[in-house]
Amino acid sequence: MGIDLQKDEQRPLTTGQIAQYCHVSHRAVLKWVASGKLKAYRTPGKHSRVSVHDFLSFLRQYEMPIPHELQATVIPKKILIVDDDRGIVSSLQRALTLENKYHIATAYDGFEAGKKFVAFRPQLIILDIHMPGLDGYQVCANIRSDPNNKAVRILAISGVSELAEIQKIIDLGADDYLGKPFSNKILNEKVSRMLGESV
Repeated sequence: MGIDLQKDEQRPLTTGQIAQYCHVSHRAVLKWVASGKLKAYRTPGKHSRVSVHDFLSFLRQYEMPIPHELQATVIPKKILIVDDDRGIVSSLQRALTLENKYHIATAYDGFEAGKKFVAFRPQLIILDIHMPGLDGYQVCANIRSDPNNKAVRILAISGVSELAEIQKIIDLGADDYLGKPFSNKILNEKVSRMLGESV
């Protein structure tokens, strides 16, 4: 029997529940825990418990289906794409929406990016460095100037891959850099890693 996630989405799972969800033996789940493949903690009574978040990460890492009862707990991460090239924005959107994992908003200049950032509150910004008016350097600096934005990840993108440019945006607070043109595979790997997902 599954747990009632409507009542408490933070309630941990027992190894027995995980065995039922994955259609494996209880012993198999205990082996996953013992080997470190499945992150778990011990109760004072020495019973293993697994958070829903850690179980979902495990399922994604090993490409196992997410049980229907748990799908409601998967809240899409928010990504704000900022680029003055509408073609690049469309390419990024297509690449990131293939798995329907993310909620995406877009902005086509630095000023619009500021407004969207405040209203949308993304976990990740894909930020073009070279834009007319307020460029990516200024947008990045503005975001990092507020300590409340510390957890927001910034992936800088640019068609010019000069070391000085990359270093400058990293120094301003970007977490990673991706050159144009980019492969969808590398893009999704970087985004997943920056959002703390298994790749």
